[in-house]
Amino acid sequence: MKEEDCRDRLKESPFSFRVTKNGDVFIYWGKVHATTLRAGEAAKFLRSVEMATEYEQQLLMARVTGNFKRGNEKKR
Repeated sequence: MKEEDCRDRLKESPFSFRVTKNGDVFIYWGKVHATTLRAGEAAKFLRSVEMATEYEQQLLMARVTGNFKRGNEKKR
């Protein structure tokens, strides 16, 4: 069986999300905007998050953002 979070980074809850009035979902890693979900993707994400535990929510957000960190992000 494959371990999803080998380095236990999701236990620190690095991801968060915000839903806008029009239903878009902004996903953040720390204070950095990682991705935006719109329309059907946003609705599917919100249904999944509604029934998930905190760890499962973090895992879902990690999967949705994909490989957004490339090492060339600006330091803030």
